[in-house]
Amino acid sequence: MKSNLCFSALSLFFLILTCSESVYATDKPIIHVATVENIIGPVSAEFMIKSLERAEEASANCIIFKLDTPGGLLESTRQITKSFLAAKIPVVIYVAPQGARAASAGVFISYAAHLVAMSPSTNIGAATPVNLGGSSPDSASAMAHKIMNDAVAHVKTMAEKRGRNAEWAEKAVREAVSITEREALELNVINFISPNLDSLLLQINGEEVEVSSGKTTINSKDAEIIDIEMNFRYKILDKISNPNIAYLLMMAGIVGIYFELSNPGAIFPGVIGAISLILAFFALQTLPINYAGLLLILVALVLFILEVKITSFGLLTIGGIIAMTLGSLMLIEQPPDVFSPVLSISLSVIVTTVALTTLFFLFIVSMAVKTIKRQVTTGAEGMLGEIGIAQNKIDHDGTITIHGEIWKAHSSRPVKKGEKVRVLSVTNLVLEVEKV
Repeated sequence: MKSNLCFSALSLFFLILTCSESVYATDKPIIHVATVENIIGPVSAEFMIKSLERAEEASANCIIFKLDTPGGLLESTRQITKSFLAAKIPVVIYVAPQGARAASAGVFISYAAHLVAMSPSTNIGAATPVNLGGSSPDSASAMAHKIMNDAVAHVKTMAEKRGRNAEWAEKAVREAVSITEREALELNVINFISPNLDSLLLQINGEEVEVSSGKTTINSKDAEIIDIEMNFRYKILDKISNPNIAYLLMMAGIVGIYFELSNPGAIFPGVIGAISLILAFFALQTLPINYAGLLLILVALVLFILEVKITSFGLLTIGGIIAMTLGSLMLIEQPPDVFSPVLSISLSVIVTTVALTTLFFLFIVSMAVKTIKRQVTTGAEGMLGEIGIAQNKIDHDGTITIHGEIWKAHSSRPVKKGEKVRVLSVTNLVLEVEKV
C-alpha cells in the first residue's frame, strides 16, 4: 500500500513538472546580438569567434554583430572570416549606429557574413593594406605586391560565395574606395539599410542563407534578443592592447624599476613598475613589435642608470634620450599586412613621454651629483671640523664629548677640562683636536 502511494506521488510530481515545463516553454526564436566597436585585433577577434561559438551552442537562429571599426590586423581579420565561413548558423553584420564605419578589415568581415546591413549615415570601404609609413604598398615592393594580391583574392572569393559585388571589393582593396550605405545597397555590397535593430529583424526574417550544414531560413519574427557585451576581461585587455597605453605602461614600468633599484626598500615604485611591465609585455604580444625599438628603449634605461654611477658630464643622458626617442618611434611596427594605420603610437604621446622621462632621470642624476659633492656628515670623516667638549684635562691624550658620544682624543697642546675643542683629523678612531 505504501509503495503504491509513493509511486502515485512520484507520478504526480513528474506530471506537474512536465506541465510546468510546457507552460513556460517558448517557441520564440533566439537571436544573439554582439557589439564590436574597436580595432580588429587579437582581443576583438577572440570576442567575435567566442560569441559565434556561444550562439551555435545555444542553437540560436542567427547572430548579429553590430560593427563599428576603423580596421586592424590582417591575421585577426582572417581568423574572423574563417569562423564566419564555417559558421553553423547565419551571421549578420550590422554597421551601426549612425556615423559608424566598416573600414579596412571591416570590409573583409562584412563580405564573410551571410547578410550585411548598414544604418543611415554610415560608410564602408578603404580596405587597402598600409605599410609602416601609412601609405599603400606599391609595385616596388615584391612582398607588398604579393600581400595586395592575396588580399584581393581573399575578398573576391568571399564575394563570390556570398553573391556580392566582387568588382567593387577589388577596388576597395586596390584603390581604397569608400562608399555610403545607399551606394553600397545599389552596388550589391550590402543587403539592407536598417535604421534600427527592430527594422533589421523584420528585414532578415524569412531570408534563406547557406551555412556549413546546408541552406537554412532565418526566423526573426518575435525573436528573443540576447545581448552579448564584452565582459570585464575583454574590456581591460582591449584597453591595454592600445599601442599608446602599452607604451605608457612600459615606460612607467621602466621608471618604477629604476627608482626601486636607485632607492632599495621603497617597495611601492618597484611593485607598480613590475605590474606595469607585466601588463605592457602582455599588451605588446598582441601588437606588431619592432624588437630593435624595444632594445633601444632598454639601452636607454641602461644609459640612464650608468649616468648615476659614472661621471660622463651628461653624455650618457644625451645618448639615453636619443635611444629612447628612436626606440619609441620604432616600437610599434606596421608590416604591410596591416589594414589600418591606427596601430601605431601617437607622436604627441612619444614626445610627451620622452620629455617627462628625461626630466625625471635628469632630476635623479642632479640629486645624485649633489649628494656626491655634499660634505660627509656621518662616520669618522663626518667628525672633521666638529666642536666637542673636553671631559678631562688633555695632556697629549684624553677624552672628549661630541654629539653625545665619548671619543679618545689627542692634542699637541694642553686642554683644560670643559674647554671646547675642534676636530682636526681622525686616526684609528682617535681624534686629533685643538683648543678653540
